[in-house]
Amino acid sequence: MIVAGIGCRTGVSSEAVVALVTHAAEGRRIDALAVPVFRQHESGIAEAARALDLPITWIDHAALKGEQGRCQTRSARAETEVGLSCVAEAAALFAAGPQSRLVLPRIVGGGVTCALAASA
Repeated sequence: MIVAGIGCRTGVSSEAVVALVTHAAEGRRIDALAVPVFRQHESGIAEAARALDLPITWIDHAALKGEQGRCQTRSARAETEVGLSCVAEAAALFAAGPQSRLVLPRIVGGGVTCALAASA
C-alpha cells in the first residue's frame, strides 16, 4: 500500500493538491491520502480526494508528532504554524504503518506538500 501524505496552506485549491499528488505518483498506484485532522475543513482536500477517487485517512496531531523522528525533511514554517517540523511525511508514514518507509520525501508545489510512504 502506498499512502500520499498531504500538508497544505489554508485555502489550498483542489487543483493544486491533484497536480502535486499526480506528479508525486509518477506511475505508482496511490491507495489513500493521509491528511492532518487540523485540515479537515479544507474543501480543496476533500475535492481533490474525490477527483483522485481516494479515501482520506485523518491523522491527529499526537500521531504526527510521534512520527517526527522518521521524517527526512524539516520546515521551519510548519514548525512555527502547526508545531510540527514535518507534516506530509509524518502523515504518510503514520497512515502506512509502523514498519513503513518513505518512497518519496516531501515535495512542494502550489501551497501543498506531498510525501509517499509504502507499508512494509
